[in-house]
Amino acid sequence: MIVLNLCCGNRHQFEGWFASTEEFSRQAETLLVACPHCSDVRITRLPSGPHIKRTGISEPADINAALSALAALVKDSENVGAKFPEEARKIHYEEIPPRSIRGIASITEVKALIEEGIAVLPLPTPSKDEMH
Repeated sequence: MIVLNLCCGNRHQFEGWFASTEEFSRQAETLLVACPHCSDVRITRLPSGPHIKRTGISEPADINAALSALAALVKDSENVGAKFPEEARKIHYEEIPPRSIRGIASITEVKALIEEGIAVLPLPTPSKDEMH
């Protein structure tokens, strides 16, 4: 059994449990996978890392550490806005010096970058109502 990070066409993110990645693909292609938030069946996989169980660290500490690491990543990166896919490709193909960047890309653009072997970390963008 594997756990996959998924996203619907409306950008809701959720997890799904499947026997294999092939089984997920089969179910997604036959529209058997639906978003639990809005029932959209346009489902794509998001990149996911290995799940490692660490002992001796409480869950809140893990969450706080992850949030701190994410804040540091954002602080130390350059916001290139909608030029993100273009800049990521230039860096990947060594057309410009490497640097940490962040910006905006559609799910289609993110998938294309990943298929080219360009490592990206898609993050949800909160709506203005959710921002504090």
